[in-house]
Amino acid sequence: MDRREALLLIEQLERDAARIARVFSLRYRTIEPERPQVKRRLGVCYRDGTIRIRLFHATTGRPLKYSSLVDTLCHELAHLRHFNHGRRFQAFYRRILEHARHAGIYRPGADEVAEPATAALPPPRRSTLRAPAPRPELAPPPAPQQLALF
Repeated sequence: MDRREALLLIEQLERDAARIARVFSLRYRTIEPERPQVKRRLGVCYRDGTIRIRLFHATTGRPLKYSSLVDTLCHELAHLRHFNHGRRFQAFYRRILEHARHAGIYRPGADEVAEPATAALPPPRRSTLRAPAPRPELAPPPAPQQLALF
């Protein structure tokens, strides 16, 4: 991925961030790529509303999956309301991530690497798999009993 592709990717993240931020009444200043020398974090949110997101894997240098970038984006957007990692932050982050999933922005498990999107992503497919019914012939083992020694 060259510089131009990275900038297109950031533009896509900005479009997705704007969609999410509008729903949750969040305001950010800008979305930027994280500096290449930063290896310890995936993203950061500054008090002025600047959000930086790492686009490449820290050790391999390969582009990260778009779903990973969106996950990081949602995390950093949640910091715009809660500048910590407390319970309220965690609950809000989960709400943002769930909204992004329903809006087709966040697609966990997608195997594509981060590439600039030229069109809107289709909504995620719902799984039709169901949990298997319990089998009566496989009863749980009996609970251990204490031995009477005296």
